[in-house]
Amino acid sequence: MATDRATTERTLTIPGPSSPAATSRATTERTAAASAVHRTGAPAAVVPRLARGDLFGRHTRSYAAENSGLQITILQAGCTTAEDLDVEPLRAAGARLRVSMIDEDSEVTRAAVAHHQSMSEATLGDLRIVPLPPRAYDIVQCSSLLDRIEHAELVLDRLSAAVKPGGLLLLRIRDRDSAAGFLDRVLPGLARAAIWRKRKPGEPGPHTAVYERLASSRGVQAYVLMHGLVIAERGALGGLAGGLRRGPHGYLTAQKLVARLSRGRLTSAHEDLLYVIRKPEDRFARIL
Repeated sequence: MATDRATTERTLTIPGPSSPAATSRATTERTAAASAVHRTGAPAAVVPRLARGDLFGRHTRSYAAENSGLQITILQAGCTTAEDLDVEPLRAAGARLRVSMIDEDSEVTRAAVAHHQSMSEATLGDLRIVPLPPRAYDIVQCSSLLDRIEHAELVLDRLSAAVKPGGLLLLRIRDRDSAAGFLDRVLPGLARAAIWRKRKPGEPGPHTAVYERLASSRGVQAYVLMHGLVIAERGALGGLAGGLRRGPHGYLTAQKLVARLSRGRLTSAHEDLLYVIRKPEDRFARIL
């Protein structure tokens, strides 16, 4: 389990309606991204805001409140690096939840499953062929998985197909276009292990650093637009954005140096990107 969990609310709540100004800003952002795709074939990067508070937990609680009395099915893909969605407090509040867990089969994930009793029923295997019934889950959480596996787009295709119409895909990636993502790819194993131990003490790791093109802001935006999905909210953590456990001494300075030497190709503004993605109930609907 990831150890950088934010403090979460303990009650079921339904967020109030967005303000006209927020709606206008969101509409402008989506329209600009769509225009960029039309002109260049690739979406323009959108600068995410700091993911303050418990982004995934907040949307999970909101979904549970909107569907009160119904059973809510949750799939945690990449369960060994997934954040806590506060499932137990939700159950205590009366929510009917059924949680399934899957992850790739590797030495690190096997050690992580053995380390956590709560993961004893997790399924480990090739995520390209692990059985995933279509439209079976209300919420699919995919945290810190796509940057550590091969065939990431194929896996995300299967996860997206498993979300019910109107359901949520909670996606977290380490951005390959961040300085931290670059360092994760190029640093020797001992340095990566030192960073992992500081960030996630006691947890088996680090995982393999793969970082296919999908594991980036532009990659996710292109995928969402091509598959008719809608980004409900996005956020950023780490780097200058903060919000993560402090790394070894000098780690943030190294990110800033890498960003400067890259002349803007890499960023130290964040490390991780978080997306709350909604699957429209009408797959032919286009929301701009």
